Amino acid sequence: MVAAEQIDTIETMLAAAGRARAEAPAPGDGRYLAYCDALAAELEHGWDDVIAANAGDLERAQGLPETLVDRLRVTRRHLPGLLDLIARVRRELPACTRPGDEHPALGRSRVRRVPKPLGVLLMIYEARPTVTVEGALLPVAVGNAVLLRGGGEIASTNAALASLARAAARTAGLPDGMVQVITDPDRRLVRQLLRRHDAIDAVIPRGSASLIEHCRTTSSIPVIASGGGANHLYVDAGADLTLAARITLDSKVAEPTACNTLEMVLAHRDVAGAFVAELARLAGDTCGLRLAPELLGSAPSTAAVVPLQPHDDGREFLDGTIAVRAVDGLAEAAAHIRAHGSRHTEGVVAADPGVVEGFLCAVDAAALVVNGSLRLHDGPTMRLGPELSISTGRLHVRGPVGLAALLTYSWAIDGNGTLREEER
Repeated sequence: MVAAEQIDTIETMLAAAGRARAEAPAPGDGRYLAYCDALAAELEHGWDDVIAANAGDLERAQGLPETLVDRLRVTRRHLPGLLDLIARVRRELPACTRPGDEHPALGRSRVRRVPKPLGVLLMIYEARPTVTVEGALLPVAVGNAVLLRGGGEIASTNAALASLARAAARTAGLPDGMVQVITDPDRRLVRQLLRRHDAIDAVIPRGSASLIEHCRTTSSIPVIASGGGANHLYVDAGADLTLAARITLDSKVAEPTACNTLEMVLAHRDVAGAFVAELARLAGDTCGLRLAPELLGSAPSTAAVVPLQPHDDGREFLDGTIAVRAVDGLAEAAAHIRAHGSRHTEGVVAADPGVVEGFLCAVDAAALVVNGSLRLHDGPTMRLGPELSISTGRLHVRGPVGLAALLTYSWAIDGNGTLREEER
């Protein structure tokens, strides 16, 4: 049961978000540009306070896996990237929020689209504190009110970031309640929020497949599903194996916990052994290999190799592990991806155009990468502008969730005196 004080907190937050949304200026108003400027200034001036708060979170995280602790950490090197993100959002805003062109309709009427915010958004995410800044930036810059709930491991860091975001909103003249950060770690509070379809217009979960599934199954609020990257790379028999190995390593080593990271290679049986040998040669000690039983002898004895287990299919390793399984060809690879993939990012390395086309037809994911790194699935890298997340859903938005995906539209119909019955 949720305590009475938590119920009061929920009601207070939702009421503040509703008021902020009602009072907020329309998308394209100059106050959103001012908010970007103010947020950048607050982060620059207050980053030392954020790092100090983060130190407390890191101290309490002692004993957690090192890969998780690294995701919790905030340093000086994070700030330039966040400031660059704010600058890019600011540049994109005018074009993104401009009303659509008019076109003629029945009689003397004319029609155009007017951008509107999605409304009140609840964003639930896990370890990375930089996501708090992203959540306080992109949705708010186009007029949404946001409730941000990060993991309990970063509660102090998020509280410091919340203070900066609220100060930026005040400086820009935006209403109180546009940005609210929930630092209470009690999951019952989140469950209550997920039931409030009357006050929340969309939920954006960023994190594990289990988090996304929880939001989908326990809430009637529309979900913009982001995360769950159990991603694969099919290496065809005619592929350049050195290129395939380089693509594999680039898709994993730099960001092993990212949602567009490679987890398993499905190599054509005719070249699987040679591919493993080449991968091990190029990898050195940068990653560990988890190999199907028939491939265990293909890697040199010096390589870090363990046998692949049945439960590794569809698994996010969240570390430097790369799994390799041999398949008889494209059909078996596509069937495996359908059974175990998360429909996030899937790739193929092939020289045969027919195989490439067959892969694009048979495999369904938010992004399909041909002869390139899976990490190319990224809004800025695709030249689609800043992104909040990557959506694996089918409706509203699929792939990078940019500023435009955080807007909806009203149709403005200028009738100019047109009466439908007179125009029949």
